[in-house]
Amino acid sequence: MKNNLLKFILTFAAVAMIAACNKDDDGGSSCSDGKQNGNETGVDCGGSCTPCEIATLQGEVTEDTSLDATLSYELTGAYVVKSGSSLTIPAGTTIKAAGGTSAYIAVERGAKIFINGTASAPVIMTSGSANPAPGDWGGLVICGDAPTNKGTNVTSEVADLTYGGNNAADNSGVVKYLRLEYTGATFSNDKEFNGASFFGVGSGTVVEYVQSYNGGDDGIEFFGGTVNGKYLVSTNSGDDSIDFADGWNGTGNYWYISGGAKAGIEGSNNGDDGNATPVTNATLSNITVVGPVSEGALFFKEGGGKFTINNFYTTGIDLGIKVKDTDAEAAARIENNDLKIDNIQFAATANGFNATDYTGTNQSFYTEGFNNGAGNGASSPDWAAGWTIGLDNSGPSSTENLLGEVSNDVTLDANVEYLLTGSFVVKSGGSLTIPAGTRIKATGGTASYIAVERGAKIFVNGTSSQPVVMTSAATNPAPGDWGGLVICGDAPTNKGTNVTSEVADLTYGGSNSTDNSGSIKYLRVEYTGATFSNDKEFNGVSLFGVGSGTTFEHVQSLHGGDDGIEFFGGTVTGKYLVSVGSGDDSIDFADGWNGNGDYWYIKDGAKAGIEGSNNGDDGDATPVTTTTLSNITVVGPVTEGALFFKEGGGNFTITNFYTSGINLGVKVKDTDAEAKARLENDDLTINPMQFANTAAGFVQTDYTGANTDFITVGNNTGAGNGAAAPDWANGWTSGL
Repeated sequence: MKNNLLKFILTFAAVAMIAACNKDDDGGSSCSDGKQNGNETGVDCGGSCTPCEIATLQGEVTEDTSLDATLSYELTGAYVVKSGSSLTIPAGTTIKAAGGTSAYIAVERGAKIFINGTASAPVIMTSGSANPAPGDWGGLVICGDAPTNKGTNVTSEVADLTYGGNNAADNSGVVKYLRLEYTGATFSNDKEFNGASFFGVGSGTVVEYVQSYNGGDDGIEFFGGTVNGKYLVSTNSGDDSIDFADGWNGTGNYWYISGGAKAGIEGSNNGDDGNATPVTNATLSNITVVGPVSEGALFFKEGGGKFTINNFYTTGIDLGIKVKDTDAEAAARIENNDLKIDNIQFAATANGFNATDYTGTNQSFYTEGFNNGAGNGASSPDWAAGWTIGLDNSGPSSTENLLGEVSNDVTLDANVEYLLTGSFVVKSGGSLTIPAGTRIKATGGTASYIAVERGAKIFVNGTSSQPVVMTSAATNPAPGDWGGLVICGDAPTNKGTNVTSEVADLTYGGSNSTDNSGSIKYLRVEYTGATFSNDKEFNGVSLFGVGSGTTFEHVQSLHGGDDGIEFFGGTVTGKYLVSVGSGDDSIDFADGWNGNGDYWYIKDGAKAGIEGSNNGDDGDATPVTTTTLSNITVVGPVTEGALFFKEGGGNFTITNFYTSGINLGVKVKDTDAEAKARLENDDLTINPMQFANTAAGFVQTDYTGANTDFITVGNNTGAGNGAAAPDWANGWTSGL
C-alpha cells in the first residue's frame, strides 16, 4: 500500500487497500510494496499480507484515493474528501457506518467523488448496527461551486463545509448506482442529515441511479446548484422524500418515491426570502409518488419557484400543493402560472378525493392525464431492478383512474381495474394498447368516454376467453351510464373532410381510404349511450371516417342507451359484431360508409335491427353508402323492422339474412325520394332472406313501391345458428 494515500485527523486511521502477498525463497513472506504484515497504517491484519477483511474509514482524504471492493469498510467518523482530492468507490463496495451524527462522508467544494456502482453491483452505504434503524448515521454530503440563492461561501447545514459560487458547470464527480440506507442522524429539528445532500453542486456532476432507503429525514435533497438528478429512488423517508430548494436550477427525470412520511416532493425557493434569486427553476418528468403521505405529492413552499412537471403519476394521494396562508410568494407564483403540471394521473383515489389543497383562483396549473410515471406506474420501475431494496415488485395498484389525454404510446395493465372518471382521449400520434382481460369501469355520464383522434391508434387485444370490457361503474348499471368508444379516422365520408364528430368534438374525414386507426378485437362495451339531447347521443362504439386499414372484429354492444355500433362514413369493415338490447338501432351506418359487414348477430334492439342511410341532408351525397353484408341475424321484436333504409339509403347487397319474429321493414319515408329511387333501381338486393317465427298478418316488407323483387326468400343460418347465439360468440359476449 502507498502510505501517502491518506492523511488522518486521528492517530488511528483508515485502511483503504492492503497489498497482495509474495513468498520469499526461505519461506518467509513480504508484501509486494516491501511492507510487512499489512501493518504500515496501524491496522493489524493478523500477521499476514493478505488483504484485511475489514477496514476503517475516518479522517481526511488529501490525495486521489481509491477504495477496494473486496474489503468491508466501517465508517466510524467523519470521512472528508478535501479540495483538490478525489475519492473513487468501485462497484460492489459496502460501507457500514456507526456513530450517529459523527459518521458521514463529505466532499468539499473543489473535491470530487466517483461512485462507480453498477446495476448488479451497486455501492452500498448503510448502518453497521445489528438492528439497523433510520438515523443510525449521517449520510453523503457533496458541496460544489454552483450558484444558490443563499449566496456564495455558505456553510452547509451539516458537515460545516463551504459551498456556493458562480460556476454553474462545476463538476464534483460522478455518483452512479448508489444505495444509502438508515441515514438521517439528527442534531435538532432544524439540523438533520439527509440520505444524500447536494449543496451548490454543478451541472458537470453526474447523479444517476441513487436510492435513499429508510432515511430518518429527507431522502435526497438539492440545496441550490444546477446538478441534474436522474433515476432517483426514495423509499420510506422519515420526512420528505426528495427535496429541492435555495435556487436549484436542475432537471429531474425518472423519480420513484414511495412510503415517505410527509411530502413526496418538497420544492421551495428560500425560507428567508421567497423571492430570492436565482429562483428555483425545476423541470421534472416521469415521476411516481406512491402514497400515503401526509403532505401530498408536492409541497410548494417558501416561494416555491418555477416548476414544470410532465408525466406525474400518483396513487392513493392528492397533488397537495399545500401553500401556507403566510406564503404570499408561493401563491403569487401559482397565480402567475409559474407552476405547470402537464399530464398528472391520480390513481386509486378514495372517496372525497380532491386533486389539490390549493384554494387560490388559478386551478388550471395542472392537467390530468394517463402515464406510467417513472416507468410502471405504482409498481417499481424496470430500471430500479437489481440495485435497490424495499420496493414493491408485485405489480401495479388494483385500481387506477383513467382520465385526460395521451400523446405517446400507452399500454394499460390487465391486472388493474380502471375507473374512467372523465374523457380519455388518445391524441394524434399517440396510441393506446389494451391487453386481453382488461376491465374499464366508467362514471360520469356524457363526461366519460374514450376517444381516439384522427392520426392516433387504439389496439384492443382481447381474446375469446379474455375480452376487454368497458362497462358502467354503477352498482345497478343502466343504459346511458356513460358515453362509449369514439374512433376518428382520415377516410372519406360524404359529410366532407375535417368534420366535427357528433360526440367528443373531434375532427374526422379525409381522402385516405386505407387509413389505419389500429385494431379492435374481442371488445365488449356495456351500458353506454349517455345523452346530451335527442340529436346528440353516444353510441356503444362510434366510428367516424375510419379507414379500411383498421381491424374491427368481435365487438359487442350490450344495453346501450342509443345505437349499439355506428359507422359514420369511412371504409372500415366490421366482422363478428353483436348488438344486444340497444335503446335505438342496433347497428347503424351512414354518411357514405364504404365498408363491408360479415357475421352480425342482433337481438332485442328497440328500433331497427340495422339502419342504413346515405346522408341526412342530401340523400344523393357522394361517396354513396355502399356495402356488402353477409351472414346477418336479427332477432325481434323491434319496432322498425330488420332494416331501415333511410335518408337516401345507398347500394346494399345482403346475403344470408336471417330474421326471427319480425319483417324486413325497409321503412322508407314518403319524403325520402332518394331512398325510393334507389329501391326502384335495384340498389338494394337481399338474397337469400329467411323470415322465421312469423306471426299472423305477417308481411315481408313495409315498402309499398312498385319494386318488390329486391328480396329473395330462402333458408340460411344467418350469423351461424339462426336465431340462436352463434358459436363464434361463445365466451366473450354477454346477454345472449
